[in-house]
Amino acid sequence: MRHLYLMRHAKAKQPSGDMTDHQRPLRKRGKRQAAAMAPVLQRWQAFEGEIYVSTAARTRETFAEIAAQLPESTLTKQAHFNEDLYTFDGGGLQTWLKALPNKAERVLVIGHNPALYDLARWLDKTVPDSLPTGSVLHFTLSGTAWKSLGQGDAKLVGCLTPEVASYPLFKRLAPQPPKHKSDTASRMRDMLAHQYQMIRALEPGVIAGVDPEFLHQYRVNLRRSRAVGESVRSITKVPGLKKMLKRLKHRAQATSDLRDIDVFLEDMVKTPSPLSAVARQGLTQWLQANQRERHQTLCQQLNAPAYAEELEGWQSFIASDDVGKALSKLTLKRIKAVLDERITRHDEDLAALSLDAHDAEFHELRKGVKRIRYLADLNPETPEPFLTELKHRQGLLGDYQDLCTRQAWLDAFSASPDNDPQQQQECTQWRASLEKPKLALRKKVLALKPFSNVTA
Repeated sequence: MRHLYLMRHAKAKQPSGDMTDHQRPLRKRGKRQAAAMAPVLQRWQAFEGEIYVSTAARTRETFAEIAAQLPESTLTKQAHFNEDLYTFDGGGLQTWLKALPNKAERVLVIGHNPALYDLARWLDKTVPDSLPTGSVLHFTLSGTAWKSLGQGDAKLVGCLTPEVASYPLFKRLAPQPPKHKSDTASRMRDMLAHQYQMIRALEPGVIAGVDPEFLHQYRVNLRRSRAVGESVRSITKVPGLKKMLKRLKHRAQATSDLRDIDVFLEDMVKTPSPLSAVARQGLTQWLQANQRERHQTLCQQLNAPAYAEELEGWQSFIASDDVGKALSKLTLKRIKAVLDERITRHDEDLAALSLDAHDAEFHELRKGVKRIRYLADLNPETPEPFLTELKHRQGLLGDYQDLCTRQAWLDAFSASPDNDPQQQQECTQWRASLEKPKLALRKKVLALKPFSNVTA
């Protein structure tokens, strides 16, 4: 099985003065695009074969930015800078491709449009309608010699743009938040509509699974939508809202384990662990296997017709007359009344906590703080000191939950019969050592003053 990867150079500057097309350098955004595609190409095993790059400045710089993300690799030794690839003619690129040596099993080409796109359409007519800057197409060719390639002899098996591989690049194109309106009903409806748009816009990045931030933001917008809906439901009756919120909750819960693994793996990269190199590798590989399994399950759910129907149903519900009538009854005074009730409940729960309380009690306190936060966000007049204190408490309780989640995954690793006993023992010891930072966070939480002391 042969593999062909076609990558268009990243975003380049337009020529100015006496600059030729060949000399055009990358823009700053282009450099970010190229860097974002390095993990994609690595995951697709595009670096395990030959790399051919056009001699133009923008293609050379695209390759250089990719190589810079993988300093331990030998990419610079694998690269061939070929003048024939500085072409905009698809037919010329076909001729070049057919002349490749038969021993080449994997080939990455960094070149130019329209030549790349014309070649891609010739290989497989199912390719997308365009090939934006920095994008990569992955084809497989079943046992066909390069010289024998004919039209339609390849199969497109992968296609990614930088904006789907990188959340920071996605943000440039993401739906813009609505402008604040004076009346509460319009503001809340716009907020829900924007969150729906964000959920749908984030889906390709979640499915691609390159940048974990897509999943995080996807979860955030699902949970915010549900939280706003719950806040509305606590203030006024809306027919059908309970059923809709239950569906949103189910969709958010389907991402929980995957997000927990993402956070754990990120922390293992950033923070030294007490594990030996062998145990660290064993745990990492086990977590990654669980990550792949859960990501695959989530992708199946997102691609199912029932998912699209549910989300479209939520969109229609938001725009319905029933929701409009319910929102019209909302006032800042009613929101404030419910907020005060939740603050009182939080203060009571906080006062009832002790150092030896069960983890679940701290988690319930965290959920209460989040409900207060979402409700406070509905009121543009909420004092900044109060919001600052809310974020501080969310941070403390979130850190505590992360430690508990880490312990749960370490328990699961240690309980797995397929894992090495020595590695299991090291993870059990690490799990026990996490009780110390948990105790420190418990003390900080218990030292918090009642919310009633902070103006809301």
